Amino acid sequence: MKKKMTMALASAALLVGLASGCGNNNAGGANAGTNTNTGEGTATEAPKKDVTIKIFQFKVEIAEALEKLAAEYEKETGVKVDVETHGGGEDYSALLKAELAAGEEPEIFNSSGWAGFDPYVDRAADLSGEAWAKDLVEASKAQISRDGKLLGMPMNLEAYGFTYNKDLFEQAGISELPKTVDELSAAVEKLKSAGITPFALTSEWWSMGIHTLNMALANHEDPAAFISDVKEGKATLKDDPTMKEWIKLVDIMFANGQANALTTDYNTQVAEFATGKYAIIQHGNWIQGMIDEVDPDLNLGMMPVPLLGDTANVFTGVPNNWIVNSKSDQAEEAKAFLNWMVTSETGKRYISTDFKFVPALTSIEANAEAIGDIACDFAAFSQEHPDRVLGWHWDHLPDGITQQWGAAMQEYLGGQISADDLLGKLDKAVQDIVKK
Repeated sequence: MKKKMTMALASAALLVGLASGCGNNNAGGANAGTNTNTGEGTATEAPKKDVTIKIFQFKVEIAEALEKLAAEYEKETGVKVDVETHGGGEDYSALLKAELAAGEEPEIFNSSGWAGFDPYVDRAADLSGEAWAKDLVEASKAQISRDGKLLGMPMNLEAYGFTYNKDLFEQAGISELPKTVDELSAAVEKLKSAGITPFALTSEWWSMGIHTLNMALANHEDPAAFISDVKEGKATLKDDPTMKEWIKLVDIMFANGQANALTTDYNTQVAEFATGKYAIIQHGNWIQGMIDEVDPDLNLGMMPVPLLGDTANVFTGVPNNWIVNSKSDQAEEAKAFLNWMVTSETGKRYISTDFKFVPALTSIEANAEAIGDIACDFAAFSQEHPDRVLGWHWDHLPDGITQQWGAAMQEYLGGQISADDLLGKLDKAVQDIVKK
């Protein structure tokens, strides 16, 4: 268990800012997430006037707030920041590659880490010398570093498991969270007996092809080594014992969701869950802002996901990174904007309160009131069970595989293929991409 334990503890280390925020009863308010660091003495010069920089970004949940932040920056500096957002049901990676292929070079764009970052290494500016780099949570750096250089700014920290409606669980008479797949099945039956639909499902490829699959990947002794073996043809998903147990979990989810799951997009899924129609949703603290827009008083928690034996786990990592495009003529202005965002009082307030982020920098305090019940529930669990906080491992796979995995999962959700067919398609997707 040594490798798995090491990775779990590294993931748990990401929670420093979150745990301190939830433990602070005075966390809310206009001054939350601020300190005396104003960004003076940074490696980046002040931006010039009459300059426009473009941000091509993925995170739909912060799109409106990011545009407001950009307007604040323009007021302060005279530098205009255009924000273009592509996420949710869109294939952000494909759209970004098309943008770059067309000769468009946004000053700042988003990328995941590990293998997901490989296509952009050649145009990522070195941010190692930026003043904020020393404040990054240590465990957030490796996924976006190459040859000792920090090539991106980790956006934030996120975690997911099964977010659940505590009031609906109580209504169904569920007094203890399930620790095994069988106990989850029993809880689902109690919910149905109480007239409650257990799962809010979505057909989004990324939710199933990334987050659902990671539940299996992360439960391996050494997830990175297992993925490497699958890519090299030394192991298959179809013959893997953990994947076979994972199918049982997926079957419980897919058989106990809403009738129109195959046509339910992400926004609809979250919005309907926020109305109290469903008891469980497979998402994490990133949906808190969307939930609050519908019902800020919804009583939510994060339930660890059972899979192997009686040990249920949650999953945490860095969802995205801000990349400064070195091929842009305005890379220095882009660095200045990112510096301002994480060091100015205005920027830090947006990150901790308006974005509802768990910051990836120790210099920005988490705002417990803003991040809400889901993240705070996760913080409590992680402090009590650090060995049950597992990582995110899909970014060890080349781009294109998770998209094909998502398409196969859509077929399985629709009842078009068998479990064996699904696992076979997952293996084929890996080999199809690797062989290219």
